[in-house]
Amino acid sequence: MSVAELKTAGPAQRIEELGRIILAYSEVTEKLQQSHDRLEQTVTALREELSEKNRMLERKNRLAALGEMAAGMAHEIRNPLGGIQLYASMLAGDLANQPQSFELAQKIGGCVRKLESLVSRFLHFAREMRVQIVQCDLADVVDDALSLAGGAIVDKLINISTRGPKTLPVSADPLLLGQALLNLILNAVQASQSGGAVMVEFAADANEGKQFRLAVEDSGPGIPPEIMDKIFDPFFTTKDEGTGLGLAIVHRVVEAHEGTISAINRDGGGARFEIRI
Repeated sequence: MSVAELKTAGPAQRIEELGRIILAYSEVTEKLQQSHDRLEQTVTALREELSEKNRMLERKNRLAALGEMAAGMAHEIRNPLGGIQLYASMLAGDLANQPQSFELAQKIGGCVRKLESLVSRFLHFAREMRVQIVQCDLADVVDDALSLAGGAIVDKLINISTRGPKTLPVSADPLLLGQALLNLILNAVQASQSGGAVMVEFAADANEGKQFRLAVEDSGPGIPPEIMDKIFDPFFTTKDEGTGLGLAIVHRVVEAHEGTISAINRDGGGARFEIRI
C-alpha cells in the first residue's frame, strides 16, 4: 500500500497494514540477529584458530632455537666421547688380568656408550626431518611397530590388542610414521603396570580432509593435568632415566605430515594418544 492509499484507507486497513509492517520488521530483526550470532560464532572460532596458530608458531620457533643449540652441544660432546671410549677400551685390555679394575674399565665404556646414544638422539631430533610420502598400508606399519616393540611387551607381560581394518592404504612416510607409533607403544608399555593392557586403534578419517586416525591407549595412571601441556616438549620427562625426546619426536613426525596429535586421559583410566593425518 502506497502512502497516498494509506492516507485514504479506513482505520481497519491502516491497522492491518501496520501489522504487516511490524511483522516484516520483526522478521528482518530476527534475521539480523541470526546473522549477528553466526558472525559472532565465526569471529570466536577464528580467534581460537589464530590463537592456536600463534601457539604452534611460538612452539616451532622455540624448538628451532633449542634444536640448534642441542645440535651444537651434541657435536662438541661427541668428539671427546670418542676419545674416552678408545682410552677405556685400551685400559680394559691392560687390566684383563685384574678382574675388579677390568670391571671398572668396562663400566666406563658402558657409560660412554649410553652418552653416545643420548647424543645421537639429540642430533636426530635437531636435524631437519625430511618426509618421503609414498603409498603404504597402515595395517603393515602397525604390525611392524608391534614387532619391534615385542621385547618390551613380553618383558612386562602386556596384553596387546589392535582394532582396525585388515588393510588401509594411505599416503605417508612409513618409516617415520612407524617410528612415531613405536615410540607411542613403548611409552604406553612403560606407563602400564606388569600384566596391563595396551591397544592400538586405526581407521580411515574423512573429517576435515584427514586420511586416517591412529591411536594408542594404555592402562596406566594417566597424565597428571598439570603436565598435560608439556608432554610434547623436548627434554621434558617424568622418568628417572628418560631423555624427554620420545614424544617430542612423535610430535615432529606428525607435524611434518601436516597432521595433529592429542593426548587425553580416558574415563576408564589410562591415557590415549591420537594421531590424525
